[in-house]
Amino acid sequence: MTDKLPGLHMRIPPQPITERSTPRPVQRPENAGAAFQEILKSKLETSTLKFSGHAQARLRLRNIQLDAEQLDKLEEAVDKAAAKGSRDTLVVMDGNAFVVSVRNRTVITVVDRASAKENVFTQIDSAVLTD
Repeated sequence: MTDKLPGLHMRIPPQPITERSTPRPVQRPENAGAAFQEILKSKLETSTLKFSGHAQARLRLRNIQLDAEQLDKLEEAVDKAAAKGSRDTLVVMDGNAFVVSVRNRTVITVVDRASAKENVFTQIDSAVLTD
């Protein structure tokens, strides 16, 4: 049952079979994973929080001022959330609520106690309550 199609006279010549080379495994130093973890940890510890434009506007609008001690507490809370694998967290501190992108270490928005009444926080995967 080899019907020939009119007008098709192309023929593909046979190709020789060649062996493929197997890739060599990559040799990595035994402590490469540990070194990476140490570098990552040091970067996270030394990085500071950023405030988005929206968060800065909310701070001004709601007359919320943060001192150095409060900023340190906020950074510690974000570090705790990062240690647990959080992506976006709600930090409740001194009567204010901060929604923070843990990955970017960026405060997304700030809500004071009066504005937070009966408010629902969405798109967070953790909450850190500070004293």
